[in-house]
Amino acid sequence: MSDLGANLRAAREAAGVSLSAMAARTHYSKPLLGLLENGKRALKPVHVTAYARALNVSVETLYGPPEDPLRVAHEWLVADTPAEVHSTAGRRVGATLASRLEDRVIELRHLDDVIGGRDLFPLVHKELTSAQGVVKDASYTERTGRRLLTVVGELAQLAGWVASDAGHYTEAERVYLSGVSAARDAGDRALAGQLLSSLSYQIANVGNPADAALLARSAVVGTQDQTTPVVRTLLLERMAWASARARDHDGTQRALDAVDDAYEQRSAGAEEPEWVYWLDRKEIEVMAGRCLIELGDPLAAEPLLSGAIAVYTPEHAREVALYQTWLAESYARAGMFDAARDTITRARKTAQGVNSTRLDLRIGTVESLLTT
Repeated sequence: MSDLGANLRAAREAAGVSLSAMAARTHYSKPLLGLLENGKRALKPVHVTAYARALNVSVETLYGPPEDPLRVAHEWLVADTPAEVHSTAGRRVGATLASRLEDRVIELRHLDDVIGGRDLFPLVHKELTSAQGVVKDASYTERTGRRLLTVVGELAQLAGWVASDAGHYTEAERVYLSGVSAARDAGDRALAGQLLSSLSYQIANVGNPADAALLARSAVVGTQDQTTPVVRTLLLERMAWASARARDHDGTQRALDAVDDAYEQRSAGAEEPEWVYWLDRKEIEVMAGRCLIELGDPLAAEPLLSGAIAVYTPEHAREVALYQTWLAESYARAGMFDAARDTITRARKTAQGVNSTRLDLRIGTVESLLTT
């Protein structure tokens, strides 16, 4: 995001417009504009649009290289979705639209790797609403209907995830549960389990961990004969986390052992749903490390977290910063306060420009450990 801020500053200076004049044109304060241009405040699409209008230049000029993820999100947000285009062309839906919507879910899911929830949620919510409209109002074959319902379920899972990342917990719960209904209607029990376990993850973090553990176990048991090895690994991870948050030492260890067993059963020939593309050994180690911290063994967590952080690439800034907060917490709870302060400082630096309430709260939580 610092490159984008530099683009805004360069465009303003090229037009001969001072910061004071830009403040008058955009109705943003001069200090805020300075922070945006210097990369010290998270940029949003609305800021870029304001600069484009004030300087009479194209949005594309300000974003620069087309692979900028925030630019991609902005372009998606202002464009019609495939479902909206369909609504102007007729009520009959075929396999072509279903395929396009399936591709869009994958693209959106991968945007979540590099864009914070506060920026991504409006886009995913728009896509979900459009897809729900097609399911409700259009006509289609039974096979196409199952595909569309699956799309709605997957979009609901993603919308719930980014809503939770943005701090919209009530909205996240609502869309998760609506997605469960769609997944069940589609006959996709694994996806329904994914939605329920995603909700359990939120409840474990911001609600009653005992309720979260029950919900996570229900997701595992309810999909027992319907999941692939990596999907089962994911559901068991969520159960381990909820158990750790509930301070259930034995339950957590049993779940972590089951995670390892399930992951070892994967094979190159077994087809997994695309929505588990991100789950690998390093993610499993991160979750194990987090559980160890919750259960009072921070020293055992440190090598697991450090090893995972080391192999992440810079564009995954939110995940790197989140895992740095857990590493800092492991140091703090082990009494290694200098290492904890150094690590949380790195996390805050990594988090610059990442528009994630979840990350902001994590940084604040760990910093509070170092001031008490």
